[in-house]
Formats: sequence, structure tokens, C-alpha cells
Amino acid sequence: MKSIWIVDDDQSIRWVLEKALARENISHRSFSNPNDVLNALEKESPQVLISDIRMPRGNGLDLLQHVKTTHPLLPVIIMTAYSDLDSAVASFQGGAFEYLTKPFDIDKAIELIRRAIEQSERSQAGGKELSGWRQDSAEIIGQAPAMQEIFRSIGRLAQSHATILITGESGTGKELVAHALHKHSPRAKGPFISFSTSAVPKELLESELFGHERGAFPGAQTLKRGRFEQADGGTLFLDEIGDVPFDLQTRLLRALTDGHFYRVGGQDPIKANVRIIASTHHNLESRVAAGLFREDLLHRLNIIRLRMPALRERSEDIPALAKFFMLSCAKSLGVEPKKLSDEVLREISGMPFPGNVRQLENLCHWLTVMSPSNVIGISDLPKDIIGAAIDEPLIIQGESSPGNPAMARPVSTDWESGLGRLAVKMLQDGETEVYDALCSKFEKAVLKAALEVTRGRRVEAAQRLGIGRNTITRKLQELGIDD
Repeated sequence: MKSIWIVDDDQSIRWVLEKALARENISHRSFSNPNDVLNALEKESPQVLISDIRMPRGNGLDLLQHVKTTHPLLPVIIMTAYSDLDSAVASFQGGAFEYLTKPFDIDKAIELIRRAIEQSERSQAGGKELSGWRQDSAEIIGQAPAMQEIFRSIGRLAQSHATILITGESGTGKELVAHALHKHSPRAKGPFISFSTSAVPKELLESELFGHERGAFPGAQTLKRGRFEQADGGTLFLDEIGDVPFDLQTRLLRALTDGHFYRVGGQDPIKANVRIIASTHHNLESRVAAGLFREDLLHRLNIIRLRMPALRERSEDIPALAKFFMLSCAKSLGVEPKKLSDEVLREISGMPFPGNVRQLENLCHWLTVMSPSNVIGISDLPKDIIGAAIDEPLIIQGESSPGNPAMARPVSTDWESGLGRLAVKMLQDGETEVYDALCSKFEKAVLKAALEVTRGRRVEAAQRLGIGRNTITRKLQELGIDD
């Protein structure tokens, strides 16, 4: 049986993988640089190749490109500690089997390797390889597991023309993802037309989408091409699709079904070759049940759905996002960038940010303009956000400030009282299984705190909490926490 090849300049990573593979009785071989792998490939080939990206004596993506040329059916797993969109894009563009971010859970890594082995066996029996995508778009920042899954999804959809529905709260960056999907698609050379259905008066929506003929209505002095025509050969991004009036949804459905539509006042059908990416912050299933959205239109849009995580679900990304926004705001204003102190980064990392990434960007813009300090401290933060909620489970619903709905009020340091108020509210609202729900919130908060203090080291976190290693692993899985 062929072995698993590991290439990484980090000896500790090689050692961990070697021990795990040996425990599973999986044959393996290790290399410290890509050049040694290339030399070995001239004599033999592995069943699966696991490679780091950034190494002093070579690049894992260059190795991936070479392997895919000489051994097209060989599954390659790319590892990297620099888990940005560029790395994910480049990995899938080069034909990587999967993308593994460091630090990784060794059990999950072994599971991934076994899937790659199965892929290799199927390929040898006549199966086909997965294809990838090319790199670009550094605007999307995200080390959090939820964002890494978004990166992977963009990669897997690179060669697809399918309609995509992006859901998520306002301000989470849905348009950025739509733009990335376009840039990494076969339509990348075509136009990308973004249109917000909620930003146009109802009576003008039809004309904006489909265009109008001259004289179609008072004020229509010239022929106008609508967004569908403008996006011909490219991508049309329909932002906040859930706000489209019900009577217009029928025309939209027809255009999505066969690609034909009529300008307002027009007699001849027009065909446009357009890929649709739509987004919404609404729960469309609830709007269908309420009679506000057509069920057949939902099915037409919901071919592939991506959910953008709220910023509170990826709080580990807040420092990197804040630094990026501070630099970009300073550049746009033509001033010297200001630096956020470590104390400020810790403070804002615990804030709920109900306005998500957009609200964080606005905060950075405010600090760039209003703060007198070059190094921003706690005292420089707007007074209404200092002491904002430090952990999501202790946010008391319905207590946001009426004068400032964009930012929740500070949570009391008496967490027991806060938990009690939350229990009362849940019981008054008629919720069921309140005890289990609150216990899960408590456990999640404690486990997250322990992992933060130990920098993700599970064994140490378990020891500090006084629980077993198997217990913390099981709890992390049950609660959906990735350290």
C-alpha cells in the first residue's frame, strides 16, 4: 500500500501527524521541503500528499501545481497557518482535495486523510478529480472556522453557474462574498451588477430591473436598459431580495426561469444570459408562510445557499478586521493611520456588534476622525460602547438602548442576576426546554473562556477547568465550538 507523504518545515507538525498516522496504522513518510518531494516523486508516488504552503525552501502551492501536472489523480491536502481567502482560493484553483487550517484538531485531520485515501482509491478505479479555482479578493478577512467554510464554498462554486442565495444579518458582508463568487467564476470577465431592491421606490423597481421603452410612462424620455440587460454575460447581485414586492416577484420568477423578460412598455421579449446571486437578511421561509414571498421563487433562488456568520460568531476575527479598517479609513481620508492598543482590541473583541462588520467599520472610521491620540486607548472609545457585552450568552434580550439601537447596553457584572433575568424572559415568552438552553449557554461561555486563556490548548483548558480531556472534546463538539 502506498504511504501518506507529509511536507512541512515545522518539525512539530510533522511529528504530530506522524504519531497520529502511526496510531491509525497508516503508512507515512515525511519531508521538510518541496524540493525533496519533487525528487522522491521521480521514483514513486504517495497515496495522499499533505503539504504546508509557506516554507523557507519552497512553496506548497507551486508543489501543488507540479503534482497536478504530473500526478493529476493524487489528492493533495493543503495546510496553512495563514488562513485567508487568497490561500483558500489558490488551493482550490490548483486542484487541492481540501484545505486544512492550523492549528487543527488531529482527529479531524485523520478523518480528512481517510477521505482523501478513499478519493485516491476511487480515482485509481476510474474516478475523477475535483477542480479548483484561482485567487483574488483580499477584502474578505476571516480566520474563524465559519469564514473558512465560506472560503471553501467559494472555491467549490468557482466553475458553477448556479443561482446562489446568501443569507445572514445586515452588515455581515454578503455583497463582498457575491463579488468574490463572480471574480472566481467563468463569468469573471463579464459585468458584475449590484442592485439593492430595498433602496429603490416600489413603483420604480420594475423599470430598474427590466428597463423601459421610450414613452412607456410619463417621464420616460429615452429607452433605458435595466439591470438584467446590463448584467448580460455576467452576474446580477440582487441585494435584499426578500423586500421585492409580491406583485413584482412573478415577473422576476419568469426572468429567472427562462432568461426572458420585457421592458416596461415593450412588446418584444429580451433574453439575457445572467447568473443570479441574491441575498437577504430575512427568513424567507417565514415570509413564504406569511404570504409575503412566493414559494416557487424561493425554490428558484435557493439552489445553493450560503450563510454569512454574524460578527459575534467570529469574534476572533475582530482584531484583524479592526486593524484593516483603521488602515483603510486613514488611507481614504489621507491621514496617518492610528493604532489600536491591545487593551482596546480586547475590549472590542468582546462587544456584540449587532450591526456586524459594517458597525465595526463605522467605529474605526469614527476613531480615525475623532480620536486625538495616535495610539487609541479605552478612554478614546465612544462613551456609549465602553463596557458593552463581553460575552454573547450573557446578553439580555430586549435591553438595547432605545437611544442607541446599534449597540447593546452594558451587561451587569452580576452575571447571576443577568442569567436570572434571561430565564424569566424566556419563561414569559413561553419557550420550552429553558433549563437545557441556559445550561448550554453557560457551558459555552466557560469553555470559550478557558480556550481563550490557554490559547486553544485543549488539554490545559481541561486541566484548568477540572474536567477530563475526553469530556472537553465531547462538549466542544456538542456545543459547536472550534478552538
